[in-house]
Amino acid sequence: MDIKSKIRHIKNFPKPGIDFLDITPLLLDKDTFKYIINKLSEVLKEIDFDIIACSEARGFIFGAPVAYALNKGFVPIRKKDKLPGDKISVKYDLEYGFDILEMHSDAIKPGQKVVIVDDILATGGTIAANVKLIEKLGGEVVKILFLIELGFLNGREKLQGYDICSLIKE
Repeated sequence: MDIKSKIRHIKNFPKPGIDFLDITPLLLDKDTFKYIINKLSEVLKEIDFDIIACSEARGFIFGAPVAYALNKGFVPIRKKDKLPGDKISVKYDLEYGFDILEMHSDAIKPGQKVVIVDDILATGGTIAANVKLIEKLGGEVVKILFLIELGFLNGREKLQGYDICSLIKE
């Protein structure tokens, strides 16, 4: 299946110089969306893990259905002030600034094996922040899975030592 043809490139969004990959056309096509969830799930079938963690918002689109398909729990990692209750946080750099991610302090138990699922690996900042949150609670990141990897941004460099898989590489 030609997944790449269903990804729309939008130049200069959210600011000049950034090329945004819009996955909306891919999501609108039920067969393509199902194919992607099945492929992501296939990658994880032989992996020993307890839970899937994802950042909002686009990570949720892929991580939640994969967690459902594999009968695993799902941990949402949210932007600052979006979660109630006791939480931990980490500040991280974006391609175009910085942000703060948070996770409930009881979301990951020490020793739990965690898979991170996200839509795109760009500079690696968001996923490195995910890893920090998970490891801060004693979790072990056993796999990081992406739909798309933008190799020219060298995001893997921030994630050295982790098992990374991307369905599409650009």
